[in-house]
Amino acid sequence: MSTTIAVTAATGGLGRLVINNLLRRGEDSRLVAIARDAEKASTLPVGVETRIADHDDLAAVAAALEGVDTVLLISGNEFGKRMIQHRNVINAASQVGASRLVYTSAPHASTSTDFITAEHRATEAIIQESGLISTILRMNSYHENYLTTLELAAATGEIVGSVHAGHVASAAKDDYADAAAVVLLAPDPLKAIYELTGTVAWDYPQLAEAAAAVLRRPVKYVDLDSEEHHTRLLASGIDETTAGFLVQLDADLARGVSAEVTNELEQLIGRPPTPLIDGLRAAWESTR
Repeated sequence: MSTTIAVTAATGGLGRLVINNLLRRGEDSRLVAIARDAEKASTLPVGVETRIADHDDLAAVAAALEGVDTVLLISGNEFGKRMIQHRNVINAASQVGASRLVYTSAPHASTSTDFITAEHRATEAIIQESGLISTILRMNSYHENYLTTLELAAATGEIVGSVHAGHVASAAKDDYADAAAVVLLAPDPLKAIYELTGTVAWDYPQLAEAAAAVLRRPVKYVDLDSEEHHTRLLASGIDETTAGFLVQLDADLARGVSAEVTNELEQLIGRPPTPLIDGLRAAWESTR
């Protein structure tokens, strides 16, 4: 029996990759792409139905989800605003009688104390309270998140941070998108919560080594304490808010919030996740 799958934030980087993987893997499913920009939605693959809705508008989201069986809620990127958006999608899914909701969350969202995870934890609680059958995909970092780091390393030969001995078990964005497609296409929920990671947790000296290989120039990691890091960011022209965000992010990485390695991503997609150096190289070459 054919099912209808809706992907929110469908014109974003992860959303587009999920749709591509659904088209590759799903023979009978009907795909609905939810986006707020009609022009961007027009660039999605042929055969994908597009519906326009702003997640700030509950009625519009409910209308866009009409007739949908399974909803992928891709977490928003507007800090301080995305809780309203997440709640609207969850409530709309309940209103239209969707049978299942899948959400892209953060590592150990229910117990982690890092500052980024709070909204994910709250969203997971709302999903649980909704009564919807759900699957939570707790995703570690993307390799692609380090493209700006590569650009700075290309210019300076340095990666500067305050991560100390912290490790990151990242994977490629397409690996996570493929896993989401597998879960969305499963006739029944495979598992309630997945902790998705790469198969290797790397440290920042190893990130510098990978960057050097991609850039074909020497790159070193310069480790600072948090205060020195903050001062250096401000001196580089970064504003106070962003500098504070970056220093806190490094402090959380130093505490190990992204260091755990599981095999759940590999099991879902049926192949090893993309190695760091390959993910960095693909991200770098995509911008050249």
